[in-house]
Amino acid sequence: MKNMIDIKENERLSVMNHSCAHMMAQAVKRLYPNAKFWVGPVISEGFYYDIDLGDEVIRDEDLPKIEKEMKKIAKDGKRIVRKEISKAEALEMFKDDPYKIDLIQDLEDGNITCYQQGEFIDLCRGPHVDTVKELKNFKLLKHSGAYWKGDANNKMLQRIYGVCFETKEELEEHLNLLEEAKKRDHKKIGRELGLFMMSEYAPGMPFFLPNGMIIRNLLENFWYEEHTKENYKFIKTPIMMSKELWEVSGHWENYKENMYTTMVDDREFAIKPMNCPGSLLVFKNALHSYKDLPLRMGELGQVHRHEASGALNGLFRVRTFTQDDAHIFMRPDQIESEVMELIKFIDRVYSVFGLSYRIELSTRPEKKYIGDLAIWEKSEKALADACVHAGKEYKVNPGDGAFYGPKLDFHIKDSLGREWQCGTIQLDMNLPERFDLSYVESDGSKARPVMLHRVIFGSIERFIGILIEHFAGHFPTWLAPTQVMVVPVHYEKHVDFASEINEKLNALGFRSKLDARNEKLGYRIREAQMQKVPYQLVIGDGEIENRSVTIRKAMSKESITMPLDEFITMLSAEVKEKRL
Repeated sequence: MKNMIDIKENERLSVMNHSCAHMMAQAVKRLYPNAKFWVGPVISEGFYYDIDLGDEVIRDEDLPKIEKEMKKIAKDGKRIVRKEISKAEALEMFKDDPYKIDLIQDLEDGNITCYQQGEFIDLCRGPHVDTVKELKNFKLLKHSGAYWKGDANNKMLQRIYGVCFETKEELEEHLNLLEEAKKRDHKKIGRELGLFMMSEYAPGMPFFLPNGMIIRNLLENFWYEEHTKENYKFIKTPIMMSKELWEVSGHWENYKENMYTTMVDDREFAIKPMNCPGSLLVFKNALHSYKDLPLRMGELGQVHRHEASGALNGLFRVRTFTQDDAHIFMRPDQIESEVMELIKFIDRVYSVFGLSYRIELSTRPEKKYIGDLAIWEKSEKALADACVHAGKEYKVNPGDGAFYGPKLDFHIKDSLGREWQCGTIQLDMNLPERFDLSYVESDGSKARPVMLHRVIFGSIERFIGILIEHFAGHFPTWLAPTQVMVVPVHYEKHVDFASEINEKLNALGFRSKLDARNEKLGYRIREAQMQKVPYQLVIGDGEIENRSVTIRKAMSKESITMPLDEFITMLSAEVKEKRL
């Protein structure tokens, strides 16, 4: 299977899709003369445009009509012309479109760029293709509602998604991959396998069901085991802390609009949106020597962040999630060696799931940053050298670091070639200062530690969503909610031995179930396959006579017979070694 292309990251396709968004808007304006347009950006999957159609509603059957009009526009082959106009001219030109007026008013005084093709003109920085005839290979994918500016208090607009490629073959390939991605949708599979649910009573806050809790607990246990090997100390910090703490950390000033707050005994509190302030309080609670460093603190901490309702998406975008946080306090001379070991650690964790990745180094912002320039340069060099010494290539993102320090981002690639930013190693020169942290140097003087924020999964919930789609629900045996389904051919003749096998497997710590329902054998096997159980064991006369099992693996129509003890040995090794 070919990898899905990230349109936004491909320079040529990004330009084409941006131009195609304009062409779609032109077609919509022809078909719906009263249409008004908000924004039409390029995204990883192609493009979309948010449109106000007044009382009219886009339906599935309207997309082919819009496509037909787009084909006419492409066939006409008009040039796409860049124009520069003043802010006053722009306000006059778009005076009947409140959405464009809103955009224009936010722009600085000076020339504003527009792009025009035929009768259609739109605000845009560009660039665009030369002519619309380059935009022949496109497809409108879907439509949905989207609140203006992502705010549920605003009007609901209509969003149309599409994608454009240079050739018909590339488009067809991409559409096939999109179909595969649809089959792997974690919301669909999560519902079918009983992994999680969402409720209108808690928007953006997932409910984990029994099967989902098995996966979650296994991931968390794996996390604890691996971190114990790396000498991490585990902590648990309160989920709600007072306003004063968030003022010290800077969250109250910079992040309050995303925080959930409440009053307790006439004192303002906030549910934590991040775990780091709690870790800082734990460090500050004790006296530390230079000999104690690096001090590695790990916390699976639940955080809450208010996200616009329109942005919520299954487990991928939620309002509460568990971060697999670690905060490492160290001496400045330990940065490179600590980061190098962290890269190796992250590499080991991702390899368990068969996930490849790439690393991006985000460096000092040009204007807004804190700390000494020499320290920034030394920190950036330490991160870069750590990658080199760990044998890893990296791409530099100039100026994309946080104001308080440079970082490494780990973009994992799933089985469809889609990238997900999960792991982060972030140096922080801000919080140790704000919390006045210190350790005692060899000469008895006080020194400021360097702080490093680090996640591997990122969010447990989101990582589970990624794994669901990566494996299409066919989890590796060690992670599967049910590992074995024992299926007797006939109830009366075979259920006793089947029950004995099921009980033995569960006693040995495997997750096994018995399906002895009065249903046809083929039906029960098919259902186990649909539930994506890694192993189905069929028990009939021959199996009873030889104390054997006939094994059928998930995603396979072939079967093999082997002694029960041999199967148990094989299963034990597969689970223990976390084989894929």
